[in-house]
Amino acid sequence: MSEKLYETLKITDLKDMLNKTKALYGEKIAYKIKIDEGKYKTFSHNDIRNMIDALGTSLINMGLKNKRIAIIGENRYEWEIAYLSIVCGTGIVVPLDKALTPNELESLIERSEVEAIFYTDKYFDVIQKIKYNQKNKLKHLISMDLQENKEGIYSQAELIREGQKLLDRGDRRFLDARINAEDMSIMLFTSGTTSKSKVVALSHKNICSNLMDIGSILDVNSNDILLSVLPIHHVFECTVGFLFALYKGAQTVFCDGLRHVIKNLNEYHVSVMACVPAIYERIFKSIRKNIEKRGELEEILRKEEEYRDATMEEKKEAFKEIHNMIGGNIKLFISGAASLNKTIEEKYRLLGINLVQGYGLTETSPVVGIGTNKYYRIRFNRKGCSKYSGKNCRYE
Repeated sequence: MSEKLYETLKITDLKDMLNKTKALYGEKIAYKIKIDEGKYKTFSHNDIRNMIDALGTSLINMGLKNKRIAIIGENRYEWEIAYLSIVCGTGIVVPLDKALTPNELESLIERSEVEAIFYTDKYFDVIQKIKYNQKNKLKHLISMDLQENKEGIYSQAELIREGQKLLDRGDRRFLDARINAEDMSIMLFTSGTTSKSKVVALSHKNICSNLMDIGSILDVNSNDILLSVLPIHHVFECTVGFLFALYKGAQTVFCDGLRHVIKNLNEYHVSVMACVPAIYERIFKSIRKNIEKRGELEEILRKEEEYRDATMEEKKEAFKEIHNMIGGNIKLFISGAASLNKTIEEKYRLLGINLVQGYGLTETSPVVGIGTNKYYRIRFNRKGCSKYSGKNCRYE
């Protein structure tokens, strides 16, 4: 990164991150979970870190110290607790794609040599079948949905309760576990140039250096609300949408599905979202459709030109009704994983919606470069400089 725009908290590993941010943001809400329509449950940063400590203690007590443990399921706070309980003192985490076919899932469980797997109800049948395949090392099945252990299947909730009892009795095996920040702690499977997925090995140092760099250039803080949309096994969502939120002491809410993104933006008054271009294009089409329905398109186009050179805050005020269509609280949209249509990006910025594009690779944990409030570029003219650029016509 060429310039640090914001002060960041120095962290050596994810365990260090959890401990330091617990002291800073412990009482603030970490997750707001929908129980039913209009009914929610919240967990503080203290609650989450306590659950991680308890679950990690239980995993070590099960004999899983230094073992490989997989996770598969939909985006949810239990997934995130499982991930951190593994990497922060137990063993190596293996996040698996929730869209895998049964055959692909079985193959990756065999190749990764995992000895335990966290999973949601959706995968119950296939996991049961895989368990009895003698080619893999799978020994322990851990359900994110069961509230109590049942018929040879561990309940994540009960493991947390049992782990808390161990902690209360003085068990410090997880709390005192030392982290080697340069060792492989995350084993990812990503598509390559061949039909067989390849392994990417990441360490605490990889992830934490990315968290600190992102934090130094993006304006995200403990008052923000992040909407988790993209599959969490993917390192883009895992780093930017999950771990970064905890690092900054922000609140995470979970999307009900791709068709419900705009509804959730309004429902939770989301301020930050990391997503793919197709979602931003869909949101923009929805905004335009509403404008056309109101017969205000010509007026909006006129105002766009009038406010073209205004600040983002001035644009946000001028187009307040449009901001209210997507919750009224959007501060930052981050686009990655593919190239965003330059016209769509320009339109967002003309409306006072700060949308930045990022580029990254799984192997780089993942962010390599990203635009900022200060530096961004939408498109190039023949001289190689953006027509609508931030200061000094630079990338960050």
